[in-house]
Amino acid sequence: MATAFPFSAIVGQDEMKLALLIAAVDPKVGGVLAFGDRGSGKSTAVRALAALLPKMKVVVGCRYNCDPDRPAELCEDCRARTAKGGLKSVQIPVPVVDLPLGATEDRVVGALDLERALARGEKAFEPGLLARAHRGFLYIDEANLLEDHLVDLLLDVAASGENVVEREGLSIRHPARFVLVGTGNPEEGELRPQLLDRFGMSVEVKTPDNLADRIEVVRRRDAFESDSEAFVANWVKDEAKLRKKIIGAREKLSSVSVPDVTLERAAKLCMALGTDGLRGELTLMRAARALAALDSAKTVTDDHLRRIAPSALRHRLRRNPLDDAGSSVRVDRAISEVLG
Repeated sequence: MATAFPFSAIVGQDEMKLALLIAAVDPKVGGVLAFGDRGSGKSTAVRALAALLPKMKVVVGCRYNCDPDRPAELCEDCRARTAKGGLKSVQIPVPVVDLPLGATEDRVVGALDLERALARGEKAFEPGLLARAHRGFLYIDEANLLEDHLVDLLLDVAASGENVVEREGLSIRHPARFVLVGTGNPEEGELRPQLLDRFGMSVEVKTPDNLADRIEVVRRRDAFESDSEAFVANWVKDEAKLRKKIIGAREKLSSVSVPDVTLERAAKLCMALGTDGLRGELTLMRAARALAALDSAKTVTDDHLRRIAPSALRHRLRRNPLDDAGSSVRVDRAISEVLG
């Protein structure tokens, strides 16, 4: 595997980095969509996060990365092995699976294992990309160019957390819960509203307009490409510190309280912006709680709502023909009105 650029070494892009860290702390937030300029570090940040995360425990030999500590979420194969005896576990890196734009449906959801079918006459299931991404990240570069039939598949699986395959005499169900991460350039087309709503957070990624930042980006990237091992070694301590912060936030997450007054203000914020449904409030609450855990805070405050509201809400706004302000401006305006 190619060496990943250290997450800690990424210059600027604070909103994107924070959204990815929040998704790593609490996958229930619903993933991250990073839209913006080409060459601004979107793909680099996603792969850097995966390399940063602590390894996860999986059942040895499981094709779906089942967690042995969660018996209720085991696949059928692991349940059958549990009945015969205990399950062995092993630590593996968190998977980051690329979903190519031209991928076939069989490649994504899985299909009949043709080799076993032809050689032995057996009907066996060959898992797809969704199986590999379980408990990890499913990464879609140029998400706005994804074909409609693949978008429909992702919507079904994202809603249920389970992949169902009914074809060629096969009937398979397996868990498929992953953090959906998409990147793209808005100039190349918009994302379908149904898929856009499935992303918990949406961040705007722009080319740095600060001279010092631009120079530092070029300097670090050049140093990394010249000697990646030496460059990564210089950031080992920073990466370890950030990894420890993520692990601590995961442990503290369940103990972080969300006061009723904070929930009320989150709801008022969504009402002021006219967001459809209640997904906005849920995402805002979960993201703010994960942010509080990262800050080692015991309670979610207005400051946490203020910091995460643009990412959680900007992609949920209806278009207002009487207001030509951008979505970020409208969210900032609502934050000022509701939170002061």
